[in-house]
Amino acid sequence: MSTEKGPNFLEEIVAEDVKSGKHGGRVLTRFPPEPNGYLHIGHSKSICLNFGLAEQFNGKTNLRFDDTNPETEETEYVESIKEDIRWLGFEWANEFYASDYFPQLYDFAVSLIKKGLAYVDDSSADEIASMKGTPTEPGRNSPFRDRSIDENLNLFDRMRKGEFEEGSRVLRAKIDMASPNMHMRDPIMYRIKHAHHHRTGDKWCIYPMYDFAHGQSDSIEKITHSVCTLEFEVHRPLYEWFIEKLEIFPSKQYEFARLNLNYTVMSKRKLLQLVNEKHVSGWDDPRMPTISGLRRRGYTPASIRNFAERVGVARRENIIDVGLLEFCIREDLNKIALRRMVVLDPLKLVITNYPEGKTEMLPAENNPEAEDKGGEREIPFSRELWIEREDFMENPGKKYFRLGPGLKVRLKHAYIISCDSFEKDEHGKVTQVNCTYIPESKSGHDTSGINVKGTMHWVSIPQAVPCEVRLYDRLFRVEDPASAEGDFKDHLNPENLTVVKQAMAEPSLLNTSAGDKFQFIRKGYFCTDKDSSEGKPVFNRTVTLKDTWAKIAGKDS
Repeated sequence: MSTEKGPNFLEEIVAEDVKSGKHGGRVLTRFPPEPNGYLHIGHSKSICLNFGLAEQFNGKTNLRFDDTNPETEETEYVESIKEDIRWLGFEWANEFYASDYFPQLYDFAVSLIKKGLAYVDDSSADEIASMKGTPTEPGRNSPFRDRSIDENLNLFDRMRKGEFEEGSRVLRAKIDMASPNMHMRDPIMYRIKHAHHHRTGDKWCIYPMYDFAHGQSDSIEKITHSVCTLEFEVHRPLYEWFIEKLEIFPSKQYEFARLNLNYTVMSKRKLLQLVNEKHVSGWDDPRMPTISGLRRRGYTPASIRNFAERVGVARRENIIDVGLLEFCIREDLNKIALRRMVVLDPLKLVITNYPEGKTEMLPAENNPEAEDKGGEREIPFSRELWIEREDFMENPGKKYFRLGPGLKVRLKHAYIISCDSFEKDEHGKVTQVNCTYIPESKSGHDTSGINVKGTMHWVSIPQAVPCEVRLYDRLFRVEDPASAEGDFKDHLNPENLTVVKQAMAEPSLLNTSAGDKFQFIRKGYFCTDKDSSEGKPVFNRTVTLKDTWAKIAGKDS
């Protein structure tokens, strides 16, 4: 797949601004998450874009937490966001919080009141909504719209001091109730909330709305290019109105299409539901589209940055196939993941002509695709082995190239074996396969002259390490669960997780660290999970080996 592209429209805008000397040729972007949940794959695109633009033009990026809603924000989310950004490979120039600017934003609001451009409204939320009108009908002026400047200053000061109940009053901008843009119909600037804030405590009981805090925070920091997702395009006139009326630094907003991924949901509210209702184990559950979930599942920073690059920067919304994300992680893991052998559904195989009690150490490549070839390890081989139950068939067909009566296969890194017989229990289940091996067929030293079409992985029984393997699949069974009929949770994939309790691994997998990445030969890419304990490793499947995206990707190659 070719990744060569011309500059996107945002790069063109920034390049022209730098060339013209706008803002002295300076570039300062920002990433402004609200700390009300964990970041997800959609945020990764915004992170890569904002930090990437700054890096490309020798600029800087601020991290600013939009903490203007105390009821939903927590320090836990702040710390997780910082960890995710650093894990992706970026570092911010300054760490700010919208709450840093509460005093200044309050002064800005007072300034607008003094200019006759803001007023305190005693109407209820329902009354304000009813006065807003519709996209085709103008709104109606509030009966409190023409209060005097002095009365508004007095009421706003009393709001600040906590004299009024929550929901009893708001501060609104005085713009145009007949504007075709609903966001310009006297939007709310401040609301009363008697809630404890994660940073300012109980110092404030009035909090600015996003539209009032955001542009002014950009201006205070002298952000040159405020890049946000497309749903904020209709907010831009208000962004510019506040800056113009306050006569402050003219930060400029630009919009791009957000990242939408199929077979999942991207709403923090919906993701929080999944967590709270125990459909997943937490924000970092490997089934979640959160960055921490993807990290725990075994995704790499490089794969996610590559994914964001391939998705590109567009002006129109679209839904990206999760297959592209899987393509990116396969591409990266193929180069870095250590090859290991793990049997998920063990069936005992006995090599009847191999000496009892003998253990032979065989060389095996760690990763033949790695630039340095990954080196080698040694794996034990003995008379008794575990093989995959699906690799044996009692009555094989003509095109079956694995193990069955009279069939020969090669054991990976070892010998060619021939199946002689098998044993069953009283229920008719195969319990043991008996084979003979050909001593002259040793991998790397084969002088047998025998050619076989099938190769199987295996694990030596005496040295086998019992492990738990978690096979993750897509969280939902429909492409767009958020838009499907009924509750979005009705569309959860019942097979999104299969836990294999008694898999058998080669001994090199006994002592691994959380996050270590492997290709289990013939099974997929896996990583060590943090739930691992001494002597009992746990592995998460990152992605299967089969590349379902290949046909689509091939179109661009």
